[in-house]
Amino acid sequence: MNLHYMSLLDVSSGIKSGALSPVDVTAAILDRVSKLDGDFESYTTVIADRAMSQAEKAKKEIDAGFWRGPLHGVPIAVKDLCETTYAPTSAGMYIHKNRMNNRNATAVDRLEMAGAVMLGKLTMTEGAFGAHHPKMPKPKNPWNKSYWTGASSSGSGAATAAGFCYGSLGSDTGGSIRLPTGACGLSGMKATWGRVSRHGVCDLSESLDHLGPMTRTVADSAALLAVIAGADRHDPTAAHVPVADYLAHLGGGINGMRIGIDEAYVFDGTDPDVAAVIRSALEVLEALGAIIVPVKFPSTAEMSKAWGDLCSVETAIAHEATYPSQKADYGPELAKFIDGGRMVSGLDLGKAQIYRNEFKGEIAAMLAGVDAMICPVIPSKVPTSAEWDAVMDSGDFGDFLRFTALFNYCGNPSLIMQGGFDKNGMPVGFQLIGKYWSEDLLFRIGHTYQTVTDWHTQNPAI
Repeated sequence: MNLHYMSLLDVSSGIKSGALSPVDVTAAILDRVSKLDGDFESYTTVIADRAMSQAEKAKKEIDAGFWRGPLHGVPIAVKDLCETTYAPTSAGMYIHKNRMNNRNATAVDRLEMAGAVMLGKLTMTEGAFGAHHPKMPKPKNPWNKSYWTGASSSGSGAATAAGFCYGSLGSDTGGSIRLPTGACGLSGMKATWGRVSRHGVCDLSESLDHLGPMTRTVADSAALLAVIAGADRHDPTAAHVPVADYLAHLGGGINGMRIGIDEAYVFDGTDPDVAAVIRSALEVLEALGAIIVPVKFPSTAEMSKAWGDLCSVETAIAHEATYPSQKADYGPELAKFIDGGRMVSGLDLGKAQIYRNEFKGEIAAMLAGVDAMICPVIPSKVPTSAEWDAVMDSGDFGDFLRFTALFNYCGNPSLIMQGGFDKNGMPVGFQLIGKYWSEDLLFRIGHTYQTVTDWHTQNPAI
């Protein structure tokens, strides 16, 4: 396999053994970014000199017998809503394109303490909503440049899929780790809300936002999450719940594990290509010893409005300092969403919160008898960029989020991985949803699936 398409853990193993040099690996990835990313615009900022200095430091430490762990000397990148002292943090917003910060996000500090080589900041939609600002870069999908890269962690998806880093951080408010992970043929984890600190991460919607890994393999996501997860004195919402040794829990198989499916919820209105991937994944999991169990998913009739009301109100709060005072510098889609949030009534917001608590209870009851449940990422094939733009223009994007936003609403962890391709040659992903704090179990199921399938080893030809 080409160096740039190796998994994070394979590169890590090579660096630890001395078969690979973090200096040579970093130089090769930076060269690839320099030569090719002009066609994909996945990076908003590349910090080559600093990355090379970090790689040289990592080499000296490892040569001296000091190995910090699986990320030591491995080049990665972060979504441009993670604050950094060494590069601007725009959050995809034109008004912030040169904004510098005097702190790092906690997740960034943890990655650097683990010895990761930080290549730069990755392009994203405006304010982590669904559309890119007209004056900011818009990444292209490495599988086909005319197709959607997912929102809002679009640069994270494109860069990781294109071999421009070995893993990245994305954020997820309604699906923005999972949508680009699915559209770009990757693996990723939206962990339980509170598992990862959001300190120093620009908000879209505080009570819905998650930060998490986007990688080529499930095991790579486990390695990344293990570093960034855990309580944080700077973020009171980061939970004081022990973080498992995710890599140590990957083995052992899944014999006897119970995988739930509500066939009506999963298959009604779902594109045949997507449905075929889910059925194929179930066959693989069953052959590995899992028990497929029918479950009844709670009604989601009120979900689109409730999620939209809550998210738009919290987005309006996040932008109070600059909106509406600088409305002229906002893109039309984000401005429309904030305007809508400023008009939500107290009664509607209260109803959204009541429904949220009820829905959390219903999801917990459904999951009580299973280890995980399976569902698609989106109900359709990956849309073209033009098709997605039309969806955003219409403001009617609820159907695209019907398998993702509800798990932001209730906070359950979701693992995503690739399960095949559609008739257009674009990746099709699927999700495994678990109980709170069950990331280790989801990683084990996903990793076991990837030991007998090869979808995660297929890469775009660029």
